[in-house]
Amino acid sequence: MLIKKPYLIAEIGINHNGDLDLAKKLIDIAIENKFDAVKFQKRDIETVYSQEILDTPRQSPWGTTTREQKYGLEFGKAEYDQIDSYCKLNNIAWSASPWDLDSLQFLDQYDLPYIKMPSAHLTNDELLAACRDTGKKVILSTGMSTVEEIEHAVDVLRSNGGCDFALLHCNSTYPA
Repeated sequence: MLIKKPYLIAEIGINHNGDLDLAKKLIDIAIENKFDAVKFQKRDIETVYSQEILDTPRQSPWGTTTREQKYGLEFGKAEYDQIDSYCKLNNIAWSASPWDLDSLQFLDQYDLPYIKMPSAHLTNDELLAACRDTGKKVILSTGMSTVEEIEHAVDVLRSNGGCDFALLHCNSTYPA
């Protein structure tokens, strides 16, 4: 029996705290531990969150509102260009979970091996279809989802010619 090595993805998400040097250290740790890829998250803050939420008070290293905190954690083109170069230089793949269509379009400029669909958007048919239509592999998280929701998402990924995808069983209660 042939046993294949599992494909290991290190979840960085936004654990870099908006610090590119910390992101690189997390990438280095993934490399040292023989991971195949690292994964970030990408959001268009104004699209994903309501103005009401963004305007709420929140003390953070970036300011006094939720908006300032969210923007402080979010990487833009300059940072992702450096992540892309750093990962290529160190021979590790990278990707990010898009939380909205603009973020998916942003990520499409990079040669990502897969798109990781966040479980919070498993019911977002428009985003699912857009991920399917990139032609990239899609990894679909299923945390907090019902069997019916998962089946529907699979139907979306299989429609219009479909795409190569995998279901990821995940625990959406932290710490796991």
